[in-house]
Amino acid sequence: MAIEMEIMLRFFIAVIWGAIIGAEREYRGKAAGFRTTILISIGACFFTVMSIWIGGEGNPDRIASNIVTGLGFLCAGVIFRADNHINGITTAATIWAVAAISMGIGAGHYLISACGGGLILLVLTTLTYLQNKIDRLNQYRTLHITFDKKEDGFTRCTELFVKYGAKSRLITQQKELDTITLSWEIHASEKQLESLSKALLLESFFSKIEL
Repeated sequence: MAIEMEIMLRFFIAVIWGAIIGAEREYRGKAAGFRTTILISIGACFFTVMSIWIGGEGNPDRIASNIVTGLGFLCAGVIFRADNHINGITTAATIWAVAAISMGIGAGHYLISACGGGLILLVLTTLTYLQNKIDRLNQYRTLHITFDKKEDGFTRCTELFVKYGAKSRLITQQKELDTITLSWEIHASEKQLESLSKALLLESFFSKIEL
């Protein structure tokens, strides 16, 4: 009876732990939300408990050692590429970390699990401000500019990039009848990109701009 109560306590803690992280992910609109994170936490805890029971003293990691491998499929499902950015890496890392803490809970190591869980919460909440600040100073955009083929659009583009402090790299050049379209990869701060965008929109030199 005492063992059963101990196991129920571990499941309860796993649910609370998954709910805390899931609420944070849900609030930020991430792929792995409230229910998903709770299920991951319960699953990792249950597999760890069963691994200890089935493996016994001689081989307690019989099942638990495969949890990380199984999580790879979930993590891969939340990572995707959009434009020049890869999204979902933080969510994938969160899934992996949640399972790690839940394994600790399932094994009955409450203190170290609490310490690890606190660090994860600190990273997901407090350090978000620092990450946003870094993102504002370091942004990538893909810029498509179309102009008349009789004009020297390449030179005009580079002049504007230099003027507003944006680093640029020409990706592709495309010619269609009387127009030329240049695709650029732009690297600059958020403020520089805003100024550059306004300047480009005011330019009568370009017939079409996609930023």
